Amino acid sequence: MITDWQFYAFAAPAVILVGLGKGGFSGLGLLSFPLMALVAPPIQAAAIILPILMLQDLIGVWAFRREYSRENLKMLIPGALVGLFVGYLFARTVPDAAILLLVGVISTLFVIFTFVGARRGQVDPPTPNGWSATLWGGISGFTSFIANAGGPPLQVYLLPQKLSPRLYAGTATMFFTVVNYLKFPAFIQLGEMTRQNMLTSAALFPLAVAAVLSGIWLVRRVSAERFYKIVYAFTFIVGLKLIWDGVKELTS
Repeated sequence: MITDWQFYAFAAPAVILVGLGKGGFSGLGLLSFPLMALVAPPIQAAAIILPILMLQDLIGVWAFRREYSRENLKMLIPGALVGLFVGYLFARTVPDAAILLLVGVISTLFVIFTFVGARRGQVDPPTPNGWSATLWGGISGFTSFIANAGGPPLQVYLLPQKLSPRLYAGTATMFFTVVNYLKFPAFIQLGEMTRQNMLTSAALFPLAVAAVLSGIWLVRRVSAERFYKIVYAFTFIVGLKLIWDGVKELTS
């Protein structure tokens, strides 16, 4: 188990953010990866956080077991499977900085596009679409595997539908539960599920459970309008952070 206090100084806030994200505030979860990457190699950071995600997924599945869009999931998951496979193949070769940059660009452009659309007067929310779901589900699976950053691509597809906060949170929870449990054997194959990493994950389990329960409690008490403002704001901020990190690493 990692015993360096500096690691936990960053890992604890990261786990709290992931838990709040699992509880419904999806934009917050993406902030965890930059924090963890400050104190651990990216792939190791992803491996440590994965068992925590899997535990939080179980809580989220129970909390949202009656509130999720089956229609969206049926179209999203096939694309995610392809994205996960591609992510596994590229995990040892694709620069982490390039993935951070890609996710950051997607995040910020999505928020800008949504803001411009709102200013011009948005049309009715789109209905679930198979081609769009396959595309964004695939990108989400890929970025989730490489950088635990599958949230923004999924938001590109789901948020324009204007689902209720609970339905949106439930659909995202079910989607990432499938994605995360499928990632685990691949991380074993990559040699990242070591005894040290697993024990480090276990040490953070109590905090992880408390965080996700807090997120579930909060999402029930936040209005839909405020909910989406929070998600959009955090998505944009994190997008800028990822762009900065990606460019800095690629040019250093």
